[in-house]
Amino acid sequence: MRTIACLLVSNCFMTYAWYGHLKKNTADTPLFKLILLSWAIAFFEYVFMVPANNRFGRMEGYSAFQLKTIQEVISLVVFCVFAIFFLGESFKWNYAVAFLLILGAVYFMFYPSR
Repeated sequence: MRTIACLLVSNCFMTYAWYGHLKKNTADTPLFKLILLSWAIAFFEYVFMVPANNRFGRMEGYSAFQLKTIQEVISLVVFCVFAIFFLGESFKWNYAVAFLLILGAVYFMFYPSR
């Protein structure tokens, strides 16, 4: 559970670092300044991502493939919420279908192998 909590917090920072500037008109802001600001925010992403993957994930018995799959699903969920509520984008039916297909991939990632 610590793994998922850390990945959730990490992805909130990551999503804001990558897409937060889209909310504001930053066309006049120098690109270098936007990059430095994003890196400053992304530092906190790594504060939570590294323990989630290197410590907690392995201690909780996840493989590297499973950790990456969990991270991607959390990333998509966080981004979806961010895009709808922060950026004001609409959620379309084809996005729902794509997410369902990804959930199918998650099912097979955690399907017990023999």
